[in-house]
Amino acid sequence: MEPLKIVGNREIRVDGMAKVTGKAIYPQDIFLENALYGYTVRSTKVHAKIEVDIKKAEEIEGVVKILTHKDVTGMNAHGVLFKDQEVFCSQKVRRIGDPIAFVIAKSQKVAKEASKMVEIKYTELPAVFDPVEAMKEDAPIIHDTTNIRYYYKCRKGNVEEAFKKCDVIVEREYKTSMVEHAFLQTESGVSYVDKEGVINVCAATQYPHFDQLEVAEGLGVNKEQVRIINPAVGGAFGGREDITLQIHLALGAYLLKKPIRMTYSREESFYAHAKRHPIVMKYKTGADKNGKLIAMEATLIGDTGAYASWAINVMRKAGVHATGPYEIQNVAIDSYSVYTNNPYCGAMRGFGATQVPVASEQQMDIIAEKLGISPIEIRLRNCFKVGSKTATGQLLNESVPLKKCIEEVQNKLF
Repeated sequence: MEPLKIVGNREIRVDGMAKVTGKAIYPQDIFLENALYGYTVRSTKVHAKIEVDIKKAEEIEGVVKILTHKDVTGMNAHGVLFKDQEVFCSQKVRRIGDPIAFVIAKSQKVAKEASKMVEIKYTELPAVFDPVEAMKEDAPIIHDTTNIRYYYKCRKGNVEEAFKKCDVIVEREYKTSMVEHAFLQTESGVSYVDKEGVINVCAATQYPHFDQLEVAEGLGVNKEQVRIINPAVGGAFGGREDITLQIHLALGAYLLKKPIRMTYSREESFYAHAKRHPIVMKYKTGADKNGKLIAMEATLIGDTGAYASWAINVMRKAGVHATGPYEIQNVAIDSYSVYTNNPYCGAMRGFGATQVPVASEQQMDIIAEKLGISPIEIRLRNCFKVGSKTATGQLLNESVPLKKCIEEVQNKLF
């Protein structure tokens, strides 16, 4: 095997010098001549039918145009897996922060002031904020016929029979909270139509190719007519995988044939992008008197909020990793993604694999305490090794260093 060129060596990060010297160009650093400014009008209600009146706002001096769903030239929908978000809400809102209109003006100050004059009549609808409650038949429906967006099922062995053979059984419920990415650079961008008629969108993103497709669909143009330019990205952690301002900017530039720019405040950023999924985790874990795990049963209920985003990927991965890095011969896992009227949730580092250790590792500690075994020893007796098979049937043939890692930590600490 040839020596590795990158791994194990000191390499110069290609964008490092520009960032530490302040020369890196972020979206808010881009200024174009005669650019207009945009400001998004967002819902202040969690679940309501809406009627929008923009007449008074349009009369304010300096306002050039106010976009609503009626101005969307293509598909008034977007989403990485399901097209369940609207470019601008047409009939109802499903969370606080849903985009309703986009004010375009000659200055940022005018755009923001005019946004306050957009009149929105709300007819409030019943709302639900607990994913467990949202699964019930009589719960308010956020979208179509059911709030259950996704269900993942994993079965291995016979859990019911296995629990009968356990010397200790621990049943607990755990909850993780919604988490904000809080990246340093808030969403910002500029859009313009060049001499060739190509709609350019300069915005920090994690998925420029997805953005290109969704902007094209929103405008109703060919994908080749849209160019996404990705300047320096001031942090993301998954929070820039969904559309926020890209279609709004592109639509304004496309209709007015003038450059449009905007930068979110921190508050607007909180409203605009997805969060980490909160998950309710019900665990039942059984072991023999020696601390060997025999059976595990888990129900995971993930709150995806008002929109799906990456709900399937997140809750599937949560289900796959629910056993932790441990050998368990009998497993039953049910993992759900559920709509509520909370802020929508999507990608954040770990994609569901981050939440479940909160439950699985505490289960291990409690079992160890009940049996009088050290937390380290119970993990060494059950952890994956080369040749182990996971609950999903994956055979681990290589690169399973957990036992060695635990032993090294144990030697250092004790």
